[in-house]
Amino acid sequence: MIVTAVAAVLVGLLAVPGFAQYDEETDDEGGTRSLRESLDAASTAYQDAQIELEQSEKRELKLLVQLDELAEEREALVDEVQLTASTAYRTGRVGALTALLNSNSPEAFLERVVAVDMLAKREGEQLAKLRELAEEMEEQHSLLADEIAIQEDEVANLEAAKDEAEQALFAIGGGANASFEAFPAEDAAPAPRNSDGSFPSESCSEPDPTTSGCLTPRTLHALNEAQTFGFTRFTSCWRPGDFGEHPLGRACDHSSSANGFGGAAVGADKAYGDRLASFYVHNADALGVQYVIWYRQIWFPGTGWRSYGGSDGTPNGDHTNHVHISIR
Repeated sequence: MIVTAVAAVLVGLLAVPGFAQYDEETDDEGGTRSLRESLDAASTAYQDAQIELEQSEKRELKLLVQLDELAEEREALVDEVQLTASTAYRTGRVGALTALLNSNSPEAFLERVVAVDMLAKREGEQLAKLRELAEEMEEQHSLLADEIAIQEDEVANLEAAKDEAEQALFAIGGGANASFEAFPAEDAAPAPRNSDGSFPSESCSEPDPTTSGCLTPRTLHALNEAQTFGFTRFTSCWRPGDFGEHPLGRACDHSSSANGFGGAAVGADKAYGDRLASFYVHNADALGVQYVIWYRQIWFPGTGWRSYGGSDGTPNGDHTNHVHISIR
């Protein structure tokens, strides 16, 4: 059951206008532990599967290019073999005695033997190369089949992660299809990735410029990118707690109002939140965004915008006064 969060100001370590003291069963945005953990796990699984799928598709494309090149090389070599065989036929597969009898001199005999020997050697090399190409192409086809199997598995993983997120939303009374009119958004600078395309593991190691807490480097990067594009209104990221992304330095709450977390946004404040939510969704892959919550709706990479039931009737719980982002 979602406990009503009391709108208040965090005291002590944080001074965040409009947020209630942390509750062990729900966070101060009206979300339960199970919801936060399910969304985090589902989003992580979805992103991992998506990254592996993209890497497998790149490997598949490389294999297809290599197969085309091998096929062209084989075709050219077949032409060479046919030419060599035709030349050998015209020259004749002769032994030394036949060559001597058909030669007018010892010099002509030697020239004939050398020519026949060279043709035989060339043909042998060509046939060996053909066998080598055939084996290499067979291996490439096997690798290609492996990549297709990987892609089938990752597509299944994507669907499973999507289902997990939907079930978590349905459990709190949300999950229905929602409508969100996205604003055009600029491309943010991508967060650093590993060589295989995955996101590196990060800890809460960077000072949070919005509180006295900390952020992961990737969350700080996302915050800085948002500010670069003009989203500079009041923001609060880290805060204490036993679950969710905020205590891990992996989430930020962007107020739609310039002065802090007040009532439900309307007019220009609502448009500011719409633009900000659009920015994070547009750059979700580049920044490692797991999900975005804004105005009773939640965006998840596998589902798009859905209704958000993790609310308590307050602007904080309904997320009508701030845009929440969680970062991988």
